[in-house]
Amino acid sequence: MPVGGPTGGHVLRGAIGDQRRRLAAASLLGMTHQACEAMVPVVVGVIIDQAVATGSTGTLWRWLLLLAALFLVLSTCYRTGARITEGAGEKAAHRLRLELGTRVLDPRGGADADRLPGALTSIATNDAKRVGSAVTVLPYGAAALAALAVSAVALLRISVPLGLLVLLGIPPLLWLGHRISRPLEQRSETEQERAAHASGVAADLVAGLRVLKGMGAESAAVSRYRHTSQDSLAAALRSARSRAGHEGAVLALTGLFIAAIGLAGAYLAMRGTISVGDLVAAVGLAQFLLGPFQLLTYVNAEFAQGRASARRIAEVLAAPAAVEPGGATPTDPVAGALRLRGVALGALRGIDLDIAAGSLTGVVARDPAAANDLLRCLARETDPAEGAIELDGVPLTALDPDDLRRVVLVAPHDANLFEASLLDNVRAAADTASAGIEPALTASAADDVARLLPDGVDTVLAERGRSLSGGQRQRVALARALAADRPVLVLHDPTTAVDTVTESRIAARLREARRGRTTVLVTTSPALLAVTDRVVVLDEGTVTADGSHAELVTADAAYRAAVLA
Repeated sequence: MPVGGPTGGHVLRGAIGDQRRRLAAASLLGMTHQACEAMVPVVVGVIIDQAVATGSTGTLWRWLLLLAALFLVLSTCYRTGARITEGAGEKAAHRLRLELGTRVLDPRGGADADRLPGALTSIATNDAKRVGSAVTVLPYGAAALAALAVSAVALLRISVPLGLLVLLGIPPLLWLGHRISRPLEQRSETEQERAAHASGVAADLVAGLRVLKGMGAESAAVSRYRHTSQDSLAAALRSARSRAGHEGAVLALTGLFIAAIGLAGAYLAMRGTISVGDLVAAVGLAQFLLGPFQLLTYVNAEFAQGRASARRIAEVLAAPAAVEPGGATPTDPVAGALRLRGVALGALRGIDLDIAAGSLTGVVARDPAAANDLLRCLARETDPAEGAIELDGVPLTALDPDDLRRVVLVAPHDANLFEASLLDNVRAAADTASAGIEPALTASAADDVARLLPDGVDTVLAERGRSLSGGQRQRVALARALAADRPVLVLHDPTTAVDTVTESRIAARLREARRGRTTVLVTTSPALLAVTDRVVVLDEGTVTADGSHAELVTADAAYRAAVLA
């Protein structure tokens, strides 16, 4: 689905359109089932008039056999139609989850803007399920309408006034049901938004649980989640009350309508206009009509909630891309020379910087926000507000983000590990076989981590690598970045949780592992900066110093304070 295109209506119609054959078959089966249901009281009325009243045993058996056939058909149609309908709903929801996953993983980004990961998960699960439910109820709606039509025709054959009463009364009832569902739709959308936000906050707190405990901030975190959860609960209760009110109002209107049909039938029977069997059939049809009307109420409510969820899904699918692809391709082979000219974004204020191909360059940013903005520009998660960045003379904005990331890898400080083996985590982005990642494990000292694990590199790590210490996680993440073997590698504080001795060993091995390829270390670690060819200092959003680590330590007091403090 193209970015910027779909709306809630498009999402819902698309989900229905993809399953139209299944829905058509299920609708036909449902209509047959409801038609047979409607015919049961009619057949019972005929049995009373033609068999019971006359005492004809043969006639009774013939009509009983017909009644049994009706039950066989309606039972078979219901089971088959329900199976097809549920399958259509599940497939529609699955398709939406795939579309959401594709959009979130789109190299151009933008889908996660102002949304917590937990909120996106909620949209991909709860909202997709509700749209699938809206697809599921369509055959039930068609079946209910078929039941009303068959009942109206049957009542017309019994008595024209009764048939007209049904035909003229159904449209106003359906219109009122639709009007009553408007508040439910609005409150359902609010409920889903609050629930998604609560899920996002919960996931955020669980991810940072160790940090919160270390800071002693559990009470503040609990208070934050309690407030968010209470908002979500209040929205859910408002939605539930709205749905209960909607169903109660429609049920009351339906009850009055059915009572009117029963009274009219009784009046006609008392006047002798219709027979006793006709009266039984009319009353039976009036009672039967309660089912289709309740079904339509259910369909209306599910559709109202489905429309609300479809709008939330559409917001993600239609989110504008953070960056747009260009038509150029990286040079072949990639030398790895980077040039920044007047780059401004957030905390960056017109940076001019040249990084030679094959060099090992350190970047010290006094302001963490400036480091983060620089990494976002180099990874092309966003484009600079001003200025340009070039790779081997080609502007990054002229490259497709996916092509760029195949040659430039920006490894963030908080890189997550997957719930997989250590080996699978390391070779996740590598193009080589398992044997080819051994140098990466050695250079990052992750081989020491593997030796401490029960199954070595085949040990399965917990989610986000929580079964490892902070330093161990950093070493495995660094090994993954090195194993990717990109022409340009940008590392952000890769050893902040590693002990001093191991950090020095990693620094020496890192220089050797990346020899001849461009590497940028955004860090304040003196051990890492000591092995660089050159160090660039960013302060107040601009380059304020440039030289070797030894020169800057000797001549620049601000640099000493930032690096050696």
